[in-house]
Amino acid sequence: MTDPAILLRALFDRAVEVADPMQSLAHHLPPRPKGRLVVIGAGKASARMAEAVEAHYGPCEGLVITRYGYARPCQGIEIIEAAHPVPDDTGLKATARMLDLLNGLTENDTVLALISGGASALLVQPAGTITLSEKQGINTALLASGATIGQMNTVRKHLSRVKGGQLAAAAYPAQMLSLMISDVPGDDPAMIGSGPTVGDDSTPQDARAILDRFGIALPASAQSVLDGPTGVVLPGDERLSTVQNVIYAAPSQSLDAAADLAKDHGLRVTLLGDALEGEAREIAKDHAQTARDLQNRMQPGDTPHLILSGGELTVTRTGDGIGGPNAEYALALAIELQGAPGIHAIACDTDGVDGAAEVAGALIGPDTLTMAAAHGQDAQAALARNDSHGFFERSGGQVITGPTLTNVNDFRAILVMPA
Repeated sequence: MTDPAILLRALFDRAVEVADPMQSLAHHLPPRPKGRLVVIGAGKASARMAEAVEAHYGPCEGLVITRYGYARPCQGIEIIEAAHPVPDDTGLKATARMLDLLNGLTENDTVLALISGGASALLVQPAGTITLSEKQGINTALLASGATIGQMNTVRKHLSRVKGGQLAAAAYPAQMLSLMISDVPGDDPAMIGSGPTVGDDSTPQDARAILDRFGIALPASAQSVLDGPTGVVLPGDERLSTVQNVIYAAPSQSLDAAADLAKDHGLRVTLLGDALEGEAREIAKDHAQTARDLQNRMQPGDTPHLILSGGELTVTRTGDGIGGPNAEYALALAIELQGAPGIHAIACDTDGVDGAAEVAGALIGPDTLTMAAAHGQDAQAALARNDSHGFFERSGGQVITGPTLTNVNDFRAILVMPA
């Protein structure tokens, strides 16, 4: 059998490959419109999506905002790099330019919107008198709170001038096709990038309840926005009547591709789902028990088994370490398994960025804790400090891909062999 670490990495690479816009986006493009075509977009995959659009249509007019390091060469579409996951002034100015580009379009014009995970931070246009600095503070607090992606995006929508359908409303009465790569559990288009082209019926009161639940204090400017009428566009609003939203790539497709490759290697596969949510270390405990139970039922010579799952886990930060949900899951899984022979795992984010670090995630095996101890690393102490990236950097096991140019959420695989 192939080395477990090499096999697990190959499965992850396959999951990323099938979500590459250059491999999949062109199939979802209609014939090029006869009138004016404006291409806009935001997200970690948006520049790659723009590259794929021009490979199909030729040079296009437009502007796309992506994460630093994620730009791609385009012929006519301008690519601007900005900060993620905490927005910056470059993103603020680029979003203002995008809105100017949409201003004055007519029903004879067409807008192609390219939206992927990361758009929430890259599309920056705070509502009311909220400053960029205040917006950054709110974003940072949300990221550290343990709130789910859905909860965070509900808050973001009601503090924004572009999220929750408002970007699409700005393009009305032009025709709009919004092509999306899903990075959210359940593939709800209203939650991908905080739904800039999708209507939403949540309220400012919903946003305030989430903030109260996680103890996040707001500056007076943000409180004033939530006290007033929301700019979020309701699903039935006429300004959304010319919009078509299409999710063309989703986590399920990537997990299915990884499962097919695993079967080609002679493995049995169990899929736990593509929409798992929850605290990373708690999910790791559950998955460790699942793997142990499975191994206990196996006999010598039985076919190895692969447990696959996707979704988006969270970390409630209480320590001062450097980590992300995938690496924290892997660290907690290693601690729970305590070197169980024959069990290996990988946990990575398909965009190549786990948390705010330029690290996709980590690989673990029966020797993870032993190797860590040999390097003077205390796994429990690292977990307590939320220092999973630091732990794997010092003891081995980090998975570093660089920009993958796509984003279909977390990828987790546990390989279970007879003990």
